[in-house]
Amino acid sequence: MLQLYDFEKSGNCYKARLLLAHLEMPYERIEVNSRTGETRQPPYLAVNPKGQIPALAVEGAIIAESSAILFYLADGTAYLSGARLARAQCVQWMAFEQANILANIGLSRKWITTGQAEANRKALDEKHKLGHEALAIMEAKLADRDFFVGDRYSIADIALFGYTHLAEEGNFSLRDYSRVRSWIERVKSQPGWVPMIGG
Repeated sequence: MLQLYDFEKSGNCYKARLLLAHLEMPYERIEVNSRTGETRQPPYLAVNPKGQIPALAVEGAIIAESSAILFYLADGTAYLSGARLARAQCVQWMAFEQANILANIGLSRKWITTGQAEANRKALDEKHKLGHEALAIMEAKLADRDFFVGDRYSIADIALFGYTHLAEEGNFSLRDYSRVRSWIERVKSQPGWVPMIGG
């Protein structure tokens, strides 16, 4: 059985849980609290020497990085097209998410929800500027489509959804992003959708 090393408050981990729910795939969930330093202890470092979550144990190997996990799980399913261009576009949006959504919205959310906002006040201002630029790119992309790649829900949407739907926890208002808000609701309406644990 698949084993997912997971932390309930992590948007990156949630992406893996969401796809597993869509696929109705059984797995064992192993909680590893990154906020208390469990990911830096020897037992977990033996799993993932980089000390990050999520990690997926499968086929006698460990897959780290949320995008790699999504790509592995989605291969051969409706969540990842077999077409070369569409697959490349999925990778493009997943890279965009890591560099622009996670790095700005995700990190802002972490600082704010863990009481580190004041210590990072100057950096937060820059994160908010860059995060809104990323949301504006998403808003523009959704002008003529329901999802980010082709005409169907895919792992590109799952990757982007992970932290975008939590934007308000990072003090990002989505008021001016009506298409993004509609897209969030479309994601939530997908068969098998589950909310974040405790969320």
